[in-house]
Amino acid sequence: MIPVPAQPYPYPLDPDHVALVVIDMQRDFIEKGGFGDSLGNDVRRLEAIVPTTAALIGLFRKKGWTVVHTREAHLPDLSDCPPSKVTRGNPSLKIGEEGAMGRLLVRGEPGNQIVPELAPIAGEIVIDKPGKGMFWATGAHEMLAARGITHLVFAGVTTEVCVQTSMREANDRGYECLLIEDATESYFAEFKAATLKMIAAQGGIVGWITPLAALSAATEPAR
Repeated sequence: MIPVPAQPYPYPLDPDHVALVVIDMQRDFIEKGGFGDSLGNDVRRLEAIVPTTAALIGLFRKKGWTVVHTREAHLPDLSDCPPSKVTRGNPSLKIGEEGAMGRLLVRGEPGNQIVPELAPIAGEIVIDKPGKGMFWATGAHEMLAARGITHLVFAGVTTEVCVQTSMREANDRGYECLLIEDATESYFAEFKAATLKMIAAQGGIVGWITPLAALSAATEPAR
């Protein structure tokens, strides 16, 4: 085990059984003209974490550790999307409708793709998820179990929705979870801050939190 300085106490990283999960770093959420922008959000907040997330992915690739990317994505006929998800909030553009980058949150559309700076490479796992969490209706648990993964390091967006949901799902399945706090973001600063507190509360009830610098220092000590 590698002890990583973290809150609420050092995270015991198992280098032989760890995977990075990068949640929903998609054009629809991060770029102007996407779904997040159509809802009136300031997408620049999410765009700002792209360099840190790229560095985190680079660290895992250098180590040869498993990297998982998720996309919130629906089938073209929306048969995997509950009607309530389409209509809730009365958005100006609904899931499945044409936006500036194609049909919103539909598999294969330009806006549904991961931003180029973080694009998956050959051998990395890509999970299209119809819900907020990475485990529902995806087979993610079986894929991770087949690789012997017991520890998950999380990054991505948004902190309080898809990231937190995925961490809670993982926690219920017995994974030891660490969130890299400067590689995750929300459209709302107060939502991110509250989520970080909730994750690490009561002795790490959901998991641990730490900045990328702490993970890098622990896994690549100075010589």
